[in-house]
Amino acid sequence: MSETVSDAGWKKILKKYAKRYLIDAMGAMAFGLFASLLIGTIFNALGMIPGLSILAKIGAGASAVAGPAMAVAIAYALKASPLVIYSCAAVGYLANANGKAGGPLAVLIIAIIACELGMLVSKKTKVDILVTPFVTILSGGLLSIWCAPYIGQAASWIGNLIGRATELQPLLMGILVSVAVGMILTLPISSAGICAGIGLSGVFLYESGELISRDYHGLALAGGAAVAGCCAQMIGFAVMSFKENKWSGLISQGIGTSMLQMPNIIRNPRIWIPATLASAITGPLATCVFDLRMYGAAVNSGMGTCGLLGPIGMILGWYQHAEEAGHVGALQWIGLVLVCFILPAILSLAFSELLYKIGWIKKGDLTLPE
Repeated sequence: MSETVSDAGWKKILKKYAKRYLIDAMGAMAFGLFASLLIGTIFNALGMIPGLSILAKIGAGASAVAGPAMAVAIAYALKASPLVIYSCAAVGYLANANGKAGGPLAVLIIAIIACELGMLVSKKTKVDILVTPFVTILSGGLLSIWCAPYIGQAASWIGNLIGRATELQPLLMGILVSVAVGMILTLPISSAGICAGIGLSGVFLYESGELISRDYHGLALAGGAAVAGCCAQMIGFAVMSFKENKWSGLISQGIGTSMLQMPNIIRNPRIWIPATLASAITGPLATCVFDLRMYGAAVNSGMGTCGLLGPIGMILGWYQHAEEAGHVGALQWIGLVLVCFILPAILSLAFSELLYKIGWIKKGDLTLPE
C-alpha cells in the first residue's frame, strides 16, 4: 500500500519533535547534569584528601545547582530566547527538588514544557521582561508542584522493585540489581537517589549520629552489585566508544556519566546491549565470587566510577565499619579492580565488536554530541 502524503507529513513531524525533545534536549540535560552534580561529586571526592577540604565545599555548591543547570541547558538546546533561558533556572530548581529521585526526568519534561510556553509569549509584548519570565516560571512552577512528585513516586516504585530484588539469593540478586541500577544510572533518573532511598549499604540507618539499624548480608551485597552495574555502564560506554570519542569521551563517560549516551541510545537502542550484558556478568561475580559488600554511604552504590565514588565508597566502608565488613583480603581487592574497571572494559568491548560485525551497531552510533 502506498504511503499517503498525510502519513509522510506526520512521520516528518514526529521525527522532528523526537529529535528536538528526546535527542537535543536530553543530550543537553546530560551536559547540564555533568557540569553541576557530577563534577560536584568529583570535587567532593577530591575534598576527602587531607588539606583539600575546601574542594568539598565547592562540590557541594556545584551539586546544589543541578536542577537549574539541567533546565538552562535544555532551554539553550531548544534555542529559546535569553529571558526564557534565564527563567528556566528557577523551573529546574523546583522540578528537581520536587522530583526527588526522579528529579532529572522531572526537569527534562517540565523544562521542555515551560520553555515552549515561554517561547509562545517571548518578544510578543512591550513588557517582555515581565511577561516571559512570568509565564515560564508560573507554568514550570505549577507543573513542578503538581506533576514532579508523581515522577518521583515512579522512580521510588522502581526503587522498591530493586529493594525486593535484594531479598533474592545472591546469584539472581546480583544479576537483577546490577542490571537495573546500571541502566537507571544511564537513564535520566537518579540512581544515587534510589540507592540512598532503599539503603543499599550494610550500614544504612543512623539517628542523631547513632547506628540504629544494620544489615550484614542482603543490602551490603546488593550495594556491591549496584556498584558493579554502574561501573559496567560507565566504563563500558567509555571503552567501546573510544574509537569515536577518543580521550575526551573516555574521561567524560568513564568518570563522568554514561547518560551522555542517552541521545544515541534513543537513535539505536542496540548500543545499550554490550554494557548491559557486562553488568549482568559482573554483578553476580561481585556477589558470589568476590563477596564485594558496600559498607560506605548508600548513595555511593549508585555512583559507579563517577568521580570514582563507587569504589572509593566501598573502600572507605571497609575501614570505617571494619566490624560489620569483617575480613577484607586480597580476594576483595582483586575483585574490586576486576569488577569496577577491567572486566567491564573487556566484556563491553568484546560484545560491541560482535554487534559491529552483525550490523547492529554502525560507525557513528556512539559519537557524543559536541
